[in-house]
Amino acid sequence: MSDLTPPEPPQRRRTSRTWIAVLGLVVVVGGAALALSFRTDAQPARKGKPGDNQPTPVTVASVKATDVPVVLTGLGTVQASNTVTISPMVTGPLIAIDFREGQDVKAGDVLARIDPRTYQATLDQDRAKLDQDQATLAGAQRDLARYNQLTRSNYESKQIAEDEQATVQETKALVEQDKAAIEQAQTNLSYCTIKAPVDGKLGIRNIDLGNIVQAGSGTGIVTLTTLKPIGVIFTLPQQDLPEIVDAKAQGPLPVSVDPEGNTGGPEETATLDVVDNQVDTTTGTIKLKAYFPNTDLHLWPGGFVTAHLTVKVLKGVLTVPPSAIQTGPTNSFVYVVAPDGTVKQTAVTVGQENDQLAVIPSGLSAGQQVVLQGGSRLTDGAKVKIVPPAPTATAETTGHHPHHSATAATQAQPT
Repeated sequence: MSDLTPPEPPQRRRTSRTWIAVLGLVVVVGGAALALSFRTDAQPARKGKPGDNQPTPVTVASVKATDVPVVLTGLGTVQASNTVTISPMVTGPLIAIDFREGQDVKAGDVLARIDPRTYQATLDQDRAKLDQDQATLAGAQRDLARYNQLTRSNYESKQIAEDEQATVQETKALVEQDKAAIEQAQTNLSYCTIKAPVDGKLGIRNIDLGNIVQAGSGTGIVTLTTLKPIGVIFTLPQQDLPEIVDAKAQGPLPVSVDPEGNTGGPEETATLDVVDNQVDTTTGTIKLKAYFPNTDLHLWPGGFVTAHLTVKVLKGVLTVPPSAIQTGPTNSFVYVVAPDGTVKQTAVTVGQENDQLAVIPSGLSAGQQVVLQGGSRLTDGAKVKIVPPAPTATAETTGHHPHHSATAATQAQPT
């Protein structure tokens, strides 16, 4: 009996060798790929090392001294300066409509007519009643004069003269009552012709010809709105109220508006007319109102607008594009390009700011160049290479009108 282990079959030995060879090939290929990856990743890193003396390409802008208006912006709605519901003042059949829907009318233009025959008959009756009572009054006055003469001659008692005097006074009151009735009848008759009380534009007609209209109807025949001038009511945070009040005390404050959907800059300019007398406690805002000429009728009652209120102008302040400003752990800073082609990290304070410019009260001087693009790759003292900015899309290629952005560049928002 032998202690030796029987040898493996030849087929099993060949299988084991094959697996070992495959495993070795996988290890070799994987190692080569990993080494190649490390080499590829390392190459750009070596280019970006501080000691390589490779200047970083950047775009720059100059620090400029300019006048910057301080503009407060809020959302608003357009409101007609007059809105009148043309309602009948008397009841009757509508026999004529003398306007077209959407027509512009002047104050006093005839808009509609109500059948006047009933009201003309009432006026005629009141006039006849007046003639009757005036005749009665004349007879009573003659009788009174006769009784007074007889009383003085002692032919009649004084009581008869006094009774006749009372009759005369009563008849005079009836005459005055008749005159008042005639005036009322004339007024009702005039209401049968419905006229425009103000200049404006008519809306859509609510009642058709031939219908019987009721006095004081809430629906009305048509609505008349005055569009020239037109009002805009907009809101601003109550925190802006002291600045607005102080600025308004110095003189008129300009207001401009952009109708919703407009891409061509402010459509209308005017001056602030009204600051509301109380703050809305639910929203913490104050309402303001201005009236605009609306010569081109781009402002329409009920429409939404963006209103811009200029409260003051900062004279000769230093400005840079907002993209030049970076934020550090404790302050804001910019990279200033030195004459030797290096940059210096300079702390700045930022005042008024909008999408186009930022006011820099301290930290910079006019004429200095600051980095706009490429600043994220810089450190203090790094070398830079100034390159032109990338071309921007034009209005023809984007379909966006550039005038709006150019206008916004002159308007700074409070931070």
